[in-house]
Order: sequence, then C-alpha cells, then structure tokens
Amino acid sequence: MLQPNTKSKRQREKYDVVSNLIVAFFAILNLFPLYWLFTSSMKNSSDVVKMPPDWWPKTFTLSNYFEVFESQPALRWTFNSLYVAGLSTVLLVITSSMAAYAFSKLQFKGKNLIFVLLISSLMVPKEVMIVPLFRIAQDLGLVNDLHGMIWPNVATAFGVFLLKGFFDSAPDALREAARIDGAGEVRTFLQIMLPIVKPGIGALFILNFVQVWNDYLWQLVIGQDREMKTLMVGIATLMQDLNPNFAYKMAGATVAAIPMLIIFVLFQQYFTRGISIGAVKE
Repeated sequence: MLQPNTKSKRQREKYDVVSNLIVAFFAILNLFPLYWLFTSSMKNSSDVVKMPPDWWPKTFTLSNYFEVFESQPALRWTFNSLYVAGLSTVLLVITSSMAAYAFSKLQFKGKNLIFVLLISSLMVPKEVMIVPLFRIAQDLGLVNDLHGMIWPNVATAFGVFLLKGFFDSAPDALREAARIDGAGEVRTFLQIMLPIVKPGIGALFILNFVQVWNDYLWQLVIGQDREMKTLMVGIATLMQDLNPNFAYKMAGATVAAIPMLIIFVLFQQYFTRGISIGAVKE
C-alpha cells in the first residue's frame, strides 16, 4: 500500500506533466505567428500564398530584405525608431524614478491628493489628447521633428505608479542610516534607493520602450515627411502598398520585430524580476 506522501508526490508529478504540456502548447501557439513571419520573409512571394502551404521554405532567399533596404529608407526609419524609443524611455525612467521616490519617501502638503490626480490620468485615452498635443507641438515647431515624438512620452503616470511600489518596499531604515552617515537626499536617492529598484526600472524600460516603439498614431501625425517616419509607420506604408510581393512585406515586418526581440532578450532578467517582485508583497 502506498504511503500518503508517495501518493501525493505522484499526483503532483502528474499535475506537473499536464501543466507543462499545456504551457508548451500555448507557447507554441503564440510563437507560431513569429515563426511564420520569419520563414515567409525568406520565401519567394508565390510560395507565401500557395495552398497547401510550405511549412518550411524549400529555397531560402534574402532578396526580400535587400529590396526593403534598397527601395525604402529602412535604415533611417530604424534609426528614428531607436532614437525616439531609446531617448523617450531613458528620460521617462529619470522623471518617473524621481517622482516615485518623492511620492514614496518624502513628506509634503497635498501629496496624496496629487498622487490620486496623477493616477486618475491613466483613465484618459491618449487618442483623446491627440488634437491638443498636436496643437502644442505645432506651436513649438516640433511637427515633422523627432523630438515632437519624444516629449509627450517623457512623463507618464504609469511609470510613477510602477516605481512607487518598488520604493515603498524599500525599508526606511536604509534612508535613515544614510542620513545619519551624512548623505544628502540626492546621494541617498542615487546610491541607496536606485540600486534597490533596479528590477522595477528594468521592467519599466522594456514596457515603455515597446509602447513607444509601437506608438503608431502619434508618430504618424508628427512624422509627415518620408525621412521622418519611424520604422513602424514606414513598414505600415509597405503593407498598404499595392505591391503583391507578400514576402517583401513579411521581410519589412520582420525588420520591425527584430529590435523588440533583442531588447527583450537583453532586459528579460530585469523584466522577470520586476514583474515577480511587483506581484508579491512581503
């Protein structure tokens, strides 16, 4: 007769096998569009739409990628996207970390009311603010300028809300010890508090970088010239083209997806730690 511990252990093992199979199934299901995108970009156009489909290219070709970069200013679009998303995210991390630290650790009049009003702005869709934002950008001469795409993304309530939770989890004893040792507020913030919230900064960096990279509407409105388009907007124009070469369009979409994959691989450790720490309250 099996012991209760042995029986429960076997039940857990069966449960783990089933759960792992379910997770593997959904992982494959989610990765399949990416697989199809990559493989289709290296096929001939006729092979992309043939029935039954070729699940693996019979002949690999990179001509579609060469055509994208030769017929379109894809390198310029890529630089524009990296510049806009990178600089916006760096500035957002700076402003959000300072504001979150102030709301979490400093005491000033009206702090709670200001924080509630700030978080309330999350309920306002960005599309509602497109017209007034465009008028402001127009008055400041930022239309058809990359900086016009950057400044509206520099300060967001979401970044403050996310990092405030991490600063709240940092013990106040560290801040008091730093003050006893003669450290000022700026030094305490930079050398004591910021290293503690690195996982949150990593998670915010990835989330905001992806959001700005995919911010199609605002970048479409501001970047009116062909050279001022970002990669997402430029690739979208390829999808609207009457060119029937679907493999060429797949190559363009792949070029837009690759930087996101690289960013996630580089920052996945911080992203995973940030999400797990933010989900567990000690």
